[in-house]
Amino acid sequence: MHPAYSVILFTTASGAGYGLLMLLSLACFMGVLPESQVYGFVSMALSLGLITVGLLSSMAHLGHPERSWRAVSQWRTSWLSREGVFAIVTYVPAGIFGISWVFFGKLDGFVPYVALLTAILSVVTVYCTGMIYASLRTISAWNQKMTAPNYIIIALASGAILQVLLLTIFDQINTSSIGLALMLAATALVAKWLYWVKIDRTSIGYTVEQAIGLKGQGKIRQIEPAHTQPNYVMREMGYAVARKHSRQMRMLSTLLCFIVPSVCMVLSLGMAEPLFFASVATASLAVGLVMERWLFFAEAVHVVTLYYGSSQ
Repeated sequence: MHPAYSVILFTTASGAGYGLLMLLSLACFMGVLPESQVYGFVSMALSLGLITVGLLSSMAHLGHPERSWRAVSQWRTSWLSREGVFAIVTYVPAGIFGISWVFFGKLDGFVPYVALLTAILSVVTVYCTGMIYASLRTISAWNQKMTAPNYIIIALASGAILQVLLLTIFDQINTSSIGLALMLAATALVAKWLYWVKIDRTSIGYTVEQAIGLKGQGKIRQIEPAHTQPNYVMREMGYAVARKHSRQMRMLSTLLCFIVPSVCMVLSLGMAEPLFFASVATASLAVGLVMERWLFFAEAVHVVTLYYGSSQ
């Protein structure tokens, strides 16, 4: 599949934003959230800002962005519609939580329960985003049980690394926050590699012989191409990345997305300049996330490629 940059921005930015929002909300519910209202303003602005930028970029990918509001009407059958509904609904408790914290300095009473609802809705929204792709049977690389969980755990890991940066800036950093970020980064790394191993062992699911009803009657090959020049379907759904380049990018995205941030966070514990290492970790994460999500789309093969000469 063609890795559209608007969708890459949508999934990475909103994922990191929801991940940070989940962790802030859970910290409030558990009573371990810093009371600083300035920290609250910056944290909530960053999380909701990333979410909003991501959602707006997804609208830009549509052929008619002005009709995007209609997407929410198909929530009974469409994961895209469900994602839109939950994304909108999540703003309500998130707004109440943020206003209570930033403007009134209130983190007790009803606020922890509103924060818990915010965390739950954030998880559901990211799950729906993952299911947009996992529900597509025509793309075997996405039609996997690991797809949606990967979206959630990578969102949490990226949110945790962002939280470490914010806590470091406001001199609120502690070993527990770094430990949580390291654990989530390690879990995300394992989950991502399990996903890659799975899709490497999974074929497109169909063959040319099956497509024309001649399965088991010999090998079918295409004599002439379906078109004399590339068309929209070939550009969007026939995108191909060489296996050698794919392996190299997997290694590089793993290094930048998980390993470098983890090393930087460990180094920040015993160094005089923890902010420098936290900043490097965040910058490395941003580049790694873009590469990881680019691969997610570029490695996906649609069954329609059988019509254009793919053997399986």
